[in-house]
Amino acid sequence: MIEPVYSPSPSRYDAMEYRRSGRSGVKIPVLALGLWHNFGSHKPLRDIQAMAHYAFDKGICHFDLANNYGPEYGTAEENFGLLMERSFRPYRDEMLISTKAGWDMWPGPYGNWGSRKYLMASLDQSLRRMKLDYVDVFYSHRWDPETPLEETMQALVDIVRQGKALYVGLSRYPAEQARVAYRYLAAHDVPCLLYQDRYNIIDRVPQCSGLIDLCEESGTGFISFSPLQQGLLTGRYLNGVPADSRMAKGVFLKEEMLTPTMMEALHGLNALAQKRGQSFAQMALSWLLQDSRVCSVIIGASSVAQMEDNLKSLDNLAFSQEELRLIDSLSAPVQLR
Repeated sequence: MIEPVYSPSPSRYDAMEYRRSGRSGVKIPVLALGLWHNFGSHKPLRDIQAMAHYAFDKGICHFDLANNYGPEYGTAEENFGLLMERSFRPYRDEMLISTKAGWDMWPGPYGNWGSRKYLMASLDQSLRRMKLDYVDVFYSHRWDPETPLEETMQALVDIVRQGKALYVGLSRYPAEQARVAYRYLAAHDVPCLLYQDRYNIIDRVPQCSGLIDLCEESGTGFISFSPLQQGLLTGRYLNGVPADSRMAKGVFLKEEMLTPTMMEALHGLNALAQKRGQSFAQMALSWLLQDSRVCSVIIGASSVAQMEDNLKSLDNLAFSQEELRLIDSLSAPVQLR
């Protein structure tokens, strides 16, 4: 039986840092809770509720979803809708809730990519699942090379004008297409609030491609997902591959990634984290947030204990130039391009 009554912590905003998203009026917590893997049908609702409530109690008021998050597709949104009905409804205006469409969601030609038909139908479905009248941010989840960019962007503009989203965002767009999209949206008075991409110590594509600089130039906030590279940037693989790990199951991480060069880099980074008085995961999150251009990082914790560990990263966001140079030198041989 799920307890229907929830009273959030009165001190929930005291310790969290909030950064402005680009040139908007919106401040978002530097840590957001992502509902990609651990909030779907395979997870007991009691555990989902415990994690969501803990996050909100700690000032994490940004909940990041997508239409096909689960597993199974749609079930993360469904479970969030249950939480909205059971406990979160009185606090809706304190929350920044985002969802996305762009990857496969249902069969046929209208359940994928970036057409106007798909984006609008998907958002209507998401709102029903989450039991919401609107989302705060609706993302185009990826660039569609076969749909005119103007069609995708105009759909986002019209979604805002219809009141189904307050802001729009882009995820995983190449820099060239993102630049055109930013201009189109701004010209139609719906500037892009957030750009979301995978970014971490060993995956620096947004930095190397100029995407982070482009966000700053365009007044768009940059938000990172996969900050721990699916668990690689933790202590989990320092002594091999645990039997219950994602790598052992071949889910998102492959065992062939653990080359001697990678292991040397991981051990070196872990040693630096220990010198800083942090866990490996905490240092990986701190490294992202030491850059003021990163307004938030999405954590995908599977337990309250993991979130508690992640939050400790906020205690030490300062790095010396020597530490930053060492991180660069240790990670350079294993950079994902």
